[in-house]
Amino acid sequence: MEECKISNLYNLEETIAKDLLKEATYPWEVLPKIKDFIIQLGEKLDKNIYEKKGENIWIAKSAKIAPTSYIAGPTIICENAEVRHSAFIRGNAIVGKDAVVGNSTELKNVILFNKVQVPHYNYVGDSILGFKSHMGAGSITSNVKSDKKLVVVKNGKEQIETNLKKIRSNDSRRSRSRMWKCFKSRYSNSEKIQTYIRYHQ
Repeated sequence: MEECKISNLYNLEETIAKDLLKEATYPWEVLPKIKDFIIQLGEKLDKNIYEKKGENIWIAKSAKIAPTSYIAGPTIICENAEVRHSAFIRGNAIVGKDAVVGNSTELKNVILFNKVQVPHYNYVGDSILGFKSHMGAGSITSNVKSDKKLVVVKNGKEQIETNLKKIRSNDSRRSRSRMWKCFKSRYSNSEKIQTYIRYHQ
C-alpha cells in the first residue's frame, strides 16, 4: 500500500513532529505515540521561543491564544499559531507554525502540520493533517465504527490491520476534509499525487 505511506503523504519538513513521523511507515502507527513524544520534545524546546504554561503545555511566545480557549496537556502550540475563541484542546495535540484552531473547534490526539486551518466548528481527533490542509466549516474527523471493531485500512485487495478503534489521516495542500476511499488524484500542475483514505469501511 505504497500510496498510504507517510513518505508519500506528508512533507515532513513542515512539522515539529518530523522525528516521530520518520520512525513509522503509516500514519496510524504514530497516533498512540503522540502523547509521549510531546512530553519528551517539550522539555527540549527553546525557552527563548516557547513558554511552559501548565503541566506539559508549551506555547510559543508569538502564538495568539484567545483567553476563552481551553488547553490541556500534553500540547505544543508552535510559532505564530492562532487559537481562537472557545477552542477546546483536550491534549495530545501539536499545533504547527501559522496554524489556525478556530472558534469552537475541538482537538484530541492530533498533529497539525504548519499552516493547517481548522477554523470553524471542527472536531479533529486521532488525526494527522498535512501542510496547509484546510477543513471546511463544521467538518469532523470522528469515525468510530458502529460495530466497535478495529479499523482495517483497505485499498482494492490490499488491507492492513491497524489494531486501533479510530483513526483518521488527511494530507493535501488545501483539501476539504472528507472521508474518501483510498484513491489517487493528480493535480493539473503536476504537483505530487495526494492520497485520501477512508478508514471506516
